[in-house]
Amino acid sequence: MSTTFVCGHRNPDTDAIVAAMSYAALCNALGENDYVPVRIGHVNDETSALLKRFGFQPPLHIYNVRTQVRDIDFDRPPRLGVNVPVSHAWAMLQEDPGLSALPVTNEDGTLFGMVTAGSIAESDMRSIQRPYLEDAPIFNVLSALEGHIINREDDFFESLSGPVHIALPAASDPLQGVEPGSVILCGQQEEIVERALALGAGCVILCRSDLGEKYRDIESKTCLITTPLDVWQAARLLFQAIPISRVAKTENIACFHLDDYLDDVREAVLQSRYRSYPVLDADDKVIGTLSRYHLIQPRRKRIVLVDHNEIGQSVPGLEQAELVGIIDHHRLADVQTGYPVFMRNEPVGSTNTIIGTLFQEHGLMPGEKLAGLMAAAIISDTVMFKSPTTTQRDRRMAERLARIAGLDLDTLGQEVFSSNVNGKSAAALIKTDFKEFHIADHRLGISQITTMDSRSLLKRREEFLAEMQKLRKDKEYDMVLLMITDVLREGTELLFLGDREVIRQAFNPPRLEEDHAFLPGIMSRKKQIVPGLALLWG
Repeated sequence: MSTTFVCGHRNPDTDAIVAAMSYAALCNALGENDYVPVRIGHVNDETSALLKRFGFQPPLHIYNVRTQVRDIDFDRPPRLGVNVPVSHAWAMLQEDPGLSALPVTNEDGTLFGMVTAGSIAESDMRSIQRPYLEDAPIFNVLSALEGHIINREDDFFESLSGPVHIALPAASDPLQGVEPGSVILCGQQEEIVERALALGAGCVILCRSDLGEKYRDIESKTCLITTPLDVWQAARLLFQAIPISRVAKTENIACFHLDDYLDDVREAVLQSRYRSYPVLDADDKVIGTLSRYHLIQPRRKRIVLVDHNEIGQSVPGLEQAELVGIIDHHRLADVQTGYPVFMRNEPVGSTNTIIGTLFQEHGLMPGEKLAGLMAAAIISDTVMFKSPTTTQRDRRMAERLARIAGLDLDTLGQEVFSSNVNGKSAAALIKTDFKEFHIADHRLGISQITTMDSRSLLKRREEFLAEMQKLRKDKEYDMVLLMITDVLREGTELLFLGDREVIRQAFNPPRLEEDHAFLPGIMSRKKQIVPGLALLWG
C-alpha cells in the first residue's frame, strides 16, 4: 500500500501541524491508503505545549519529497553467499533471463561483489587456457559433479588444487608430464588409476566407470571420486566448483542506498556502463538491485498539502512528488498539477474547520483527544475568534469539537495563548511563525507572534529589529515585518524594515514611527497585511 504524506507549510503553526494530523486520521479511518502526517519545520512552543496537553507526538519531520531509491520498484534478486559454487550462480542466471547480475554478500549480508554471466564465461575461458584448479572446496566439487568420495572414511580431504588432466586412451601416454598433486579425469581405465595413485595424484575422478567398486574404501592420500558425468562434462563443471567469490567483481562497484535521490543516481549511472547496481539499506546490507530502466518512470511520493498551496511555503522537491490533494483556507497561489486532484479551499479562519466539516460529511467523529487538539488549532488560527478571517463556521466547529473533548472554549483559549515567550531569543521568536511572500516584484518576509501582553515584548524592540536586519540582509528581502498581535487589545504592534511610506499607504496607522506602528483591528497576516500590500503594489 502506497504511503501518502500529509504536510503543512514551512515554519508550521498549530493549525498546519494539527491539520496534517487530523486529515491523516480521517483518511485512515475511511480505509484509504496509508496516510502519514509530516512536518517540514520545528514545532513551536505553543504547538508543543498543546500536543503534550492532549497526548500526541509531533508528526514525522521530513526535509523534502524528492524521489529516492526507496520509492522505485527495484529488483530483489537472490543474494549469493561468497562460498556458493559458480555452477549455482550460473544456473540462477539462466533460469531468469531478466537477471543481468546477482549480488554476492558476506556472511553479515553486506556487499562483497557482483557476478554476471559474462564474468562466469570469462573465468571459464581462462580455465581452457590454463587448466589449473586452485583450492576448490571438496563439497563444491562433489556438488558440481554429482559425485561421491570412495576413499576410506578416515581419509579427509578439504579442497582440491593442481593442474587438471584428461587421461583418455590415446596414441601417446595419457599421463605424460603429469605431476604429483594433479587432478586426473579418466573413464574405465584401471591402469590409469593405478599409475595415478603411484604418481601421487591429488585426485582421480572416475567418469561413468565401474571401477568405483574396486577401489571403494581404499586408503590413499589421493582423493578418488566417482561421477555419473562423462569426462568432458566433468572437466567443464569442475572449474565451476570454485566459490563465486573468485569470479565476482569486487572493485569500483557503483552502489546506492535507499535514501539516495534519483537525480544523483541518474548522474552516477550515466557515468558508468554497468547494467545492474546493488541497493543497500542503512546498515549497508544488500536488499536488491536497480537497472537503468527503473529510472525511466519511477514511483513518486504521494503528498497532500494542508494549510497552504504556495510553492514557496511548501516542502522542497514538490515538483517531483505526486500531489493528490489540497486542503486550505488561503488564497490560491502557484501550485500547479498536470491532472485533477481533490481540493477543498474555503474562506474560513482555520484549516481544521474544513477538516472538521469533512469528518461530519463522512459521518465520523474525531476521538476526544484529537477533537480537543483541533479545537485548540481553530482558536489559535482565529486568534480567539478575533481575527477578521473568523467565520461563524469556525465558532460552531470549535464549540462542537470542544463538546466532544469535554472542554470549555474560554479556558482552552487561555491555555493556547499562555505560552511563555520569556527566555527565548529574538531570532527564535521571529522564526516561530515566519512566512515568505512574493507580491508583484517585491520579496518580503512576515513573522507573527500572538500574545496577550504585547507591551512586554515591545521592550525588546531593538533586539527584534537587529535580528530582522540580519534576516533581511541574508535573504535579500525588500521588506521584513514582525507582527506582535495582541489578543486582548485586538490589534498588532508592527515592527518593519523597508520603505516607511509603504506602511503608511497600505495601512494608514494612527501613529507611524520610523520602524514601528500600531495597527488597531489588524489581526491577520493572511487577510489584512498581505492583501493590503498586494493592493498597494498591484
